[in-house]
Order: sequence, then C-alpha cells, then structure tokens
Amino acid sequence: MNPAVSRRRCLLLCLVFVTGLSGLSARLIYLQVVKSSDFAKKSDRVSIRKETLKANRGCIVDANNQLVARNIPRARLGLDKKLLHDVGPATLALANKELRQTYEWSTWDERTRKSKIKSRASKMVDSMPADEIINQYIDHVIDIFARPLGFKNEQLRERMNLENKRQKYVVLKKDISEDDAEKLKQLTVDHSILHAFVFEETQKRWYVMPEMASHIIGYVNHEAKGMAGIESQMDQYMSGKDGYVRNHRDKFDLLAVAKPQEILPPIHGLNVQLTIDMGLQAILEEELDAGLQEFEAEKGTIILMNPQTGAIMAMASRPTFNLNTRENIAENGYDFATQALYEPGSTFKIIATAGAIDLGLVEPSTLVNCHYGIYRQGSVRVPDHHPYGMLSVAQVLAKSSNIGAYKVALQLGRQEFFNYLDAFGFGHKTGIRMAGESAGVTNDTGNPTDFSRNSYGYAVSVTPLQVACAYSAIANGGTLMKPLLVKSIMANNGSTVMNYKPIPVRQVVKESTARKMRHALATVVDIKGTASRAKVEGYQVAGKTGTTVKINPKGGYLHGRYTVSFAGMMPAENPAFVCVVVVDDPQTTEVKRYGGTIAAPIFAKVAKRVANTMGLEPTEPIESTEPLAQANH
Repeated sequence: MNPAVSRRRCLLLCLVFVTGLSGLSARLIYLQVVKSSDFAKKSDRVSIRKETLKANRGCIVDANNQLVARNIPRARLGLDKKLLHDVGPATLALANKELRQTYEWSTWDERTRKSKIKSRASKMVDSMPADEIINQYIDHVIDIFARPLGFKNEQLRERMNLENKRQKYVVLKKDISEDDAEKLKQLTVDHSILHAFVFEETQKRWYVMPEMASHIIGYVNHEAKGMAGIESQMDQYMSGKDGYVRNHRDKFDLLAVAKPQEILPPIHGLNVQLTIDMGLQAILEEELDAGLQEFEAEKGTIILMNPQTGAIMAMASRPTFNLNTRENIAENGYDFATQALYEPGSTFKIIATAGAIDLGLVEPSTLVNCHYGIYRQGSVRVPDHHPYGMLSVAQVLAKSSNIGAYKVALQLGRQEFFNYLDAFGFGHKTGIRMAGESAGVTNDTGNPTDFSRNSYGYAVSVTPLQVACAYSAIANGGTLMKPLLVKSIMANNGSTVMNYKPIPVRQVVKESTARKMRHALATVVDIKGTASRAKVEGYQVAGKTGTTVKINPKGGYLHGRYTVSFAGMMPAENPAFVCVVVVDDPQTTEVKRYGGTIAAPIFAKVAKRVANTMGLEPTEPIESTEPLAQANH
C-alpha cells in the first residue's frame, strides 16, 4: 500500500474514532465539570454543626435522701469571629434591623418578613461596600448584646478582641443561667444574628448546704471532674457520658431554623447516697463552731460514728470552706478529722488496758500501785498529775493515771502492746473514701522511755478518725470496722444499683473484754472521773479524756499549748454511737485547758442533741442536778 494512502487512512480512522467518542466525551465533561458543580452547590448549601449534649452529673444525697449536691443547667456564649465577617449574614441582620423599625413590620407574617428581609439584604449588597456592611453589623451586634450580657458597649467590643485577626473564637460570657441563655438565643433569632454565635450547654455543680461536710463532699473542677472528697472518690459513677446532636442548616436560607439530623442522647450519671445524716451533721457543725468560739480555738473536729456498721453518721472539721465559692480552699481544704496528726494522750490508754484484760493478765478490779506522782525505773521516768497511790485498773482510766497505764502496759509487754496497737488500726489508714488520709506514726523504737510514753499516748501520732474507729471496736463488742461514707449508688429512677455493706476489718478483742472496757470507761464519766462534764442526763456515757502538749514542728514541745480531746460512746451498755471531739490549741483562760474541761462538755452537748434526734430511749433515771464539779484532766 502506498505510504501516503496508509497515512490518510490512519488519520481518517483516528478522526472517526474521535468523532464516535465525541458524544461520550461531552457527557463525561458535563458530569465532571458542569454537573459536579451543581452537586457541590447542593452539598455546600448544608452547614453541619455538632453540638455536645452534656450528661448530667449524678446527685449526692444524704442517708435520708436529702439533696446535698446537684447539677444546674448553665450555658456559655461564644463568638465565631470568622463568621462575624461574613457579608451574607451581616446584610440579613442589617436588613432585619432596618425593616423592624418600619410600620409595616407588625402587619407582616413570618413568611413575608423573611421574604422582605432577603430582598432588602440583596439591595444592600449591591449598594454598600462590604467593609461598611461588616462595620455596621458589628456595631449592631454590640448594641443588641452589650446590656443583656451585663457589659457596656466598649466593654463588649474589647471582649470581642476584634483587632486580633489570628484569634478565631472568643468566649463572651460563661456561666449563663438557663433562662438568660434562652433570652439571648431569642435575641439572636429576632435580630437574625444567630449565625456567628455559639451557645454551649454546660452544667454547674450546686451544693445545697455549701458549708456543711465540705471536706467529705468535695468539689468538681470546671470540666465537672471530681477533685476532692466523695466527688472525686465516686467520680466514675457520677460523671455520666456526653451525647451530641448534629444540626443541619441551609447556608442559603440563614433565616431558617437548624434541623437536628442525628442525635445521640447523653447517659446521665448515677446518684450517690451518703451515710451522713445532714440533720446530725448540722448538730456537729453548730456545736463545733460554738465550742471553738467559747474556748478560743481555730482548729478541731467532731466525728459521729455508728460502731455496729462503721458508718460515719456525721463528721465536721475546722477550718472549713464554702463549696460553692471555694474561697480560701488552699488554706482550709485540709481535713482535720482524717489528716491531722496529733499525740492522743490519755485516750490511748485503752490499748494497754484492753490488751491486758483480753489476755487475762488483769481485770478492771485488779489493783495497781500508782505511787505518788513520780515513778522511776532505770532510765524511765513517768510523771502523774496527782499522787494516786493504789488504784484499780478501772480507776487508772477514771483518774487517767500515767503511771497506772504504764504499769499495766508493762504487764502486757512491749511486743503485745504493739500487737494490740496495730490491731486497733493505729499506724494504718482506715480506708475511708477520702483522699489524703494520714496513716499516723507508731514506731516501736525498742527504747524503754519511748515505750513508757507510748502507754499514755505520747511519742505516737494518730488521726481523730483512727481514735473513733478504735473506740467503735470497744463499743461494738471488739470488732474493728472500716469507716463507711457511701451507703448506696442509685439510678435516676430511684432504684438501687449497689449497696455498700459494713466491712469488718478484724476482731481486736473478745466481746467480754469490750464489755469490761465499756464498764470501766463509764467510771471515767462518773462524778469522780476526769470526764464528769461529758455526762448526759438520762444516759450512761462511757469514754476517755485526752490532753497533750502540742508538738513544736522545730522539735520538742510548745509548752502552755495543748491538744485536748474526748472519745465517748452512748449509751454505755449498748452504744448507738461513738463521738470523738478534738480541739487544737485552745487559748481560753476561763477554764484549765484539759480534755475534761473543754472536749468533754462539747461531747455532752452533741450527745444530748443526737440522742433526741435519733429518738434514743433514756437508760438512766432523769433527775434535776446541780452543775457537776469541774474536772481537771
């Protein structure tokens, strides 16, 4: 074939092939360019905004289902500064502003209003420079929102930080009430300026009685995460899980209301029920404040515990803070009941006494030679407050003889003494649901002098809660109980998800030993004992006073400054509660600063009111008596 003919044929075939495909090519071009533009326009018409649906944090209620803490709905208003400079929404808002001032506005229905606004906005775009539209729009936004947000115009302009082009989003106001948020939302709708504003649903934790049981309840941070107390310890149950809603809005109909297209409901948190009775808590708070004021002290605690279950019925500490404002929390967040370490003094004398009785070494009636004010044995020197001579073991507790306590501890032996000390829970955290609990210090140094001081509550450090737990073991028949703060976890419909049962830690002493100890401790509150001021008319009280010189943080002791305490139970035979009172550094000069003169009368006032509240039947004849003689230790 002629090469020229061949070339022409190839060109013709190529032309035919291209011509044959021209229809398909045109269709492809149409789909890829023209039609895809339409598709893009349709997808671009839809603006999708995902909004979080906040889960409600569970409530906290007391043992009687009285509300203690709950969430209240709040809102946060933000501004999308990028959208603030969008000419389209700006002209709609300005058109809205202009037309609302006309007489005809009130005669138009909603549909007509939208139509008129769009028409007027279109004319504005053609007649006004974009910069002027944006500037007028910003002025309009400030005029509308300044006063409802609690600002002057210039203050709101400054908060919007318009000069900072790199900042795309700014929070205009936090912590807006639900009602105010609805009013602000309506303003954005009424004035067609919803486009640039972002309303975020938030929650605020509200404490019904913010200065009661503050250390126990704790608080949450700005992200609603528990940071202290029960709020922290039970955070996993109360926090819940947020949901969301995706709102679709037509970008070309900015006056239309957004439509939710996808919703995932939030899972709300569970509710926590405390063992605390807020009625009893109020009694402790009031009497602690009154006692500290009367005896001129700033720090102290009162603990009320159910000895049978280990439940903390009430627990107050000073200093304290307001859970809603949290002012001075850095200084006052320290919980005296569970974190304060102090030398317990004579309240510690139950260790040697209970141990010796438990092992059959002594009985409450066994006589002990307490000498006459000073006892020396080698390098050991034990002082007493008075020359007691011969006392029974029960009288050693009633008179609070240091020498007697040491002599009983010698019969028990150093190893057994520390065994019982350990069994009663000293030197170990109690395991209460409170962060930062102290374990105390109870070292067996092997030094005879240290051992003598240990026997009457020196050279050891304990917490008030440890003392309450130890006395509860005496009160309930010899079992150390783990202190409980949480009674149950409940769903929002009121059903119980989980109950917290009493947790026995160990049997410390025999039941018979505990009974003998209660009888012996009841003599302490007798008219001849050191705690006569702890007496409550109609009830037999058992307990023990404690007075120690305060430790100097730099070493040694702060002479003339004391920590005084009383640990008691009532009624003595079958105690319904154990109550521990500790007052740190009282400055009063009205009475001698002893546990019997300061802590014991506070106990008596608390115990009387608690008995009335609990409806306890009197166990003793009620007689009208003269004021009891002043105790001296």
